[in-house]
Amino acid sequence: MRISWITAVAILVSTQATAGLEQDLLSCSAKADKLDRLICYDQVAASVKSAPKVTSITSTSTAAATTAITATSVAPASQAQSVTAIPTTLPANIEDEFGKRNLKQTKEEAQKEITKIYMEIVSISKDAYGALKISFSNGQVWKQSDSRRYKVKEGQNVFIEKAALGSFILGTDERNSTIRVKRLK
Repeated sequence: MRISWITAVAILVSTQATAGLEQDLLSCSAKADKLDRLICYDQVAASVKSAPKVTSITSTSTAAATTAITATSVAPASQAQSVTAIPTTLPANIEDEFGKRNLKQTKEEAQKEITKIYMEIVSISKDAYGALKISFSNGQVWKQSDSRRYKVKEGQNVFIEKAALGSFILGTDERNSTIRVKRLK
């Protein structure tokens, strides 16, 4: 009976300690200034390190419970410290490229951009779901990504064209229907 009371008290104390630690971490993450946030995280880590250790009890089951308590209360602090170690500055070329695709292109860039290519089919196979897997003479392999039926033959010339939202469509000049495809190789 005594062991169960001691275990219950240890669990209650650990949940309250974890809740307080979580509140401290949440208040630190809410700070807008990077330096203030770092200082706050350092203070939380220091308070976890200086927290009094749970006194050892003669029972082995409660000793295991107290070990679990201290391990859970230390883990969030070490995670907070690892978050602050991430570099906050990115190389300038990454920032220049970010979102550049959505900018309007000049006429020269628009003329240079390839939007449609013609290729000859070398082999055709189907996967377990009936989607076409098409190999072309230039070594590229494309797979059908929608579920529509579409007939093609080996040796046939087809086009692959850019479509909306970064997708691609495969079709022929003889027909007005197309299928969505994605490149595998």
